[in-house]
Amino acid sequence: MNLVNDINDIDALGSKVGIVIGNFDGVHQGHQLMLRDVLNEASSKNEILVLLTFKPHPAEIIKNATSFLINSYVERRTLLEEVGIENIWEIDFNRDFSTLTPTDFLDKYISSIKNINSLYLGHDFAFGAGKKGDHNFVQEYCKDKHYKPFIQNKFEHEGKSVSSSIIRKNLKEGNLKMANSGLGRDFFLTGMVKKGDGRGRTIGFPTANIGVDHKRIIPSSGVYATYVSIKGVKFKAVTNIGTNPTFIDDGTISIETHILDFDNDIYGEELIVSFLYKIRDEKKFSSANDLVEQIKIDIEKRREL
Repeated sequence: MNLVNDINDIDALGSKVGIVIGNFDGVHQGHQLMLRDVLNEASSKNEILVLLTFKPHPAEIIKNATSFLINSYVERRTLLEEVGIENIWEIDFNRDFSTLTPTDFLDKYISSIKNINSLYLGHDFAFGAGKKGDHNFVQEYCKDKHYKPFIQNKFEHEGKSVSSSIIRKNLKEGNLKMANSGLGRDFFLTGMVKKGDGRGRTIGFPTANIGVDHKRIIPSSGVYATYVSIKGVKFKAVTNIGTNPTFIDDGTISIETHILDFDNDIYGEELIVSFLYKIRDEKKFSSANDLVEQIKIDIEKRREL
């Protein structure tokens, strides 16, 4: 992976460059198809492709969004690299940048690239203040430029639209089947195991309490069939997202994972928790014994998967 810092870096890449622009949060199936098409198109024209994206996500600055990102920025790089992207230019998105008009943005960041040959945009991508830089604007702007714009087709999976916003909606509703279908992989969260209250161990089901960046979106409260990766080794697991209403409900959301047939001390370790489907909603039980019986049922369902 080559992280491009500025236009000078791009000019040093080669005689012809293609630029593809987008946020690519989640790098979902639509993104993957688009980027593979763009990579093939760029290759046919002997272009070196550079993916231009933004960090942080514009929604973090414009809307002060939290619990929003499908993937961290480090994960996004890895997922893009897996698609075949070798050059990424992450532009700092801040308040000043958000006020740029579409013309200002293209003048400063695209047209000033000496060796640009093509500009690739997704079917629904718009940029500039007020998102006024739509496809019609780009086509008109590029009429007298030395590079051509290419707008990619809309992608649908099983007859339904795929977008980051739809995937976020599915995650918030606990619909992991639809979210994973749109992503083309299992949704996952990466976090460090932190100290919890130890209550799980006292009732016979120790859990790893996962600390996740508040910028990341998490599925709705409930119990999920998951698997956990620890140093590259996968284990079956059951994960609870919620406020632990049976014992104490102070409104604080926690992510607690019981790893099946596992009892090692992993405090401070980084875990990747991948979500398969929702087993049930979180509920308050009348006693710890009732909760234990339900956990046994949840674990049995996970074993059967």
